[in-house]
Amino acid sequence: MPTSPDTVHTADVVISAEQLRGSLDSERPVVILEIRREPATGEQVSKGGLPGAHSVTLTTELVGPPSEGTGNFPLPTEEQIQDAVRRWGIDHDSLVVVYSREAPALASRAWWTLRWAGVPDVRYLDGGLAAWTAAGGELSTAPPAVREGSFTVVLGGLPVLDTDAAGELARSGVLLDARDGASYSGDPSGGHIPGALSLPAARNLDADGLLASAEHLRAVYRAVGLDDHARWGAYCGGGTAATLDVLALARIGVTAALYPGSFSAWSSDPERPVATGEQPG
Repeated sequence: MPTSPDTVHTADVVISAEQLRGSLDSERPVVILEIRREPATGEQVSKGGLPGAHSVTLTTELVGPPSEGTGNFPLPTEEQIQDAVRRWGIDHDSLVVVYSREAPALASRAWWTLRWAGVPDVRYLDGGLAAWTAAGGELSTAPPAVREGSFTVVLGGLPVLDTDAAGELARSGVLLDARDGASYSGDPSGGHIPGALSLPAARNLDADGLLASAEHLRAVYRAVGLDDHARWGAYCGGGTAATLDVLALARIGVTAALYPGSFSAWSSDPERPVATGEQPG
């Protein structure tokens, strides 16, 4: 069943490149994490990244060991995420900024995971590396400073759905499917959790890859019941793209639960029903 954490403070989920440049000149400690799907190659490192950024591999540092029924990208263990935040130098008063040069959803999954682990101030860098360089930000190939952080994780900072709760929410609230339309409809294969509504993660972004304005996001989510339902959740194929839906909802004041196992966990059980077509089912 979903947990019941504090509501996300919406003004603090996103940071612009200009705001980050200002933060780097302040006295407050800033920890920057570049999120990659796989470990960086030497060629990638030579291209540089944000000054002081730690290179973080999502699949080994922010995802736990898979087991039956947990899906492709399960949550990390408490020990795993505790070791990581200490290794990256995160303290309780740190501003933590996550970005990706590969895909926005990698950064939003990192944002979600750290907030779930209780890190109080985690920001998604709007537009990622491209926005940083467009704003005149410099790149660096120097390794980040190495120091041990002092933050102690407390899991449950954002709500989570298990498989049973996801199925129930699809019937009684709003469960969003963040995959593309073909995956949702099952063309040529796949399908969706019965009752789930299609809202592809890409709809949260504008043409420049920035998170859409709050006004636009309200219109997008109003179309699927923003004013009518108090309980929200999201899933995708493996629990990554759906975090963009969660992030976008947080920006407009709505706390949504994540189903980390997502369709990879749901479809692994042959007893679970799967709907196809463009309707929720």
